[in-house]
Amino acid sequence: MVETNNDLQVGSIVTGTVIKIDEKQVFVDIGYKTEGIIPISELSNLHVENPGDVVRDGEELTLQVKKIDDDEVVLSKKMVDAEKAWKDLQHKFDQNEVFETEVKEVVKGGLVVDIGLRGFIPASLVETYFVEDFSDYKNKTLAVKIVDLDQEQNRVILSHRAVMEEEQEKKKQDLLQSLQKGQVVEGTVQRITTFGAFVDIGGVDGLVHISELAHTHVEKVSDVLTEGDNIKVEILSVDLDNERISLSYKNTLPGPWSGIEGRIKEGDQVEGIVKRIVSFGAFIEIETGVEGLVHISQIANRHIGTPEEVLKVGDKVSAKVLSVSEQDERISLSMKEIELEKEKGEIEQYEKEEDFSSFQLGDMIGDKLDKYKK
Repeated sequence: MVETNNDLQVGSIVTGTVIKIDEKQVFVDIGYKTEGIIPISELSNLHVENPGDVVRDGEELTLQVKKIDDDEVVLSKKMVDAEKAWKDLQHKFDQNEVFETEVKEVVKGGLVVDIGLRGFIPASLVETYFVEDFSDYKNKTLAVKIVDLDQEQNRVILSHRAVMEEEQEKKKQDLLQSLQKGQVVEGTVQRITTFGAFVDIGGVDGLVHISELAHTHVEKVSDVLTEGDNIKVEILSVDLDNERISLSYKNTLPGPWSGIEGRIKEGDQVEGIVKRIVSFGAFIEIETGVEGLVHISQIANRHIGTPEEVLKVGDKVSAKVLSVSEQDERISLSMKEIELEKEKGEIEQYEKEEDFSSFQLGDMIGDKLDKYKK
């Protein structure tokens, strides 16, 4: 309650108007026989360099009488502000309220803020990440909440980090709820392990298993991705209970069969490595991730009982493309055709070099000549 200014006592609450601002004090008309004085140290609970930064001429203030002498009345603005601030802070603390405050000082160990009195944000409670230099935080407004309040100890500890963590958690839950299997999203590679890569897709990390990095076998994750890479990934699954997200990188990349009909055409001669041998033929890798089948009937220009009679895994072979289908991811190959064409070429070359009659040539090579002269 504001008392009348005619009966002043130490502790009385009075109103006054600023009439003069000096370097170290402020003079206030409080309707008393002498002007009231607010020392610079009683203007604010924070450090003040210039009284003019806190009050202005003609401003009406609510003040508390701190000392009375015959010719001097010492007043305090910060005591009134503090009492009001404590009540307000207690309410905010009880309600776990988030509010904004301005950073007034950067000190060793954290930040000093203006909350009607001196509040402190320890360095560990400023951000969710490590901050090397806090100099840019001066005069910055931060959203905070109170984590420790003790009026007897004159202690108010605030946290900006707690506010940010709550916002991140809400964003994370919203994102988890919105993700759908098959959805393609953008993300940043955060961490690489032996079994895959963790990718931040907007506030939550998902795992790209090493088997989902490429259409081909991957020995090391670092052969495909680097920390900091911005990539597109496909959502494979979302486990809301355990907050786990499985991602695929390879599903966003063109497959090895994509555009195959433009690169390989019927009649082309290709080279490849024997990757697998089965009872009905052999699979030849002619591009990374692309295998064609040489049916057992197309392996040799003679009858064979099993592919192993001619081929073994790892052999490098040439073959002729019989057919290509991107849709079915199927290529039919013939080694026999290459062999026949080679024989035909040898015969034609022989005919050019030697002027034999057809009878003489027939005696030498049997019925092979007839086969190529149809």
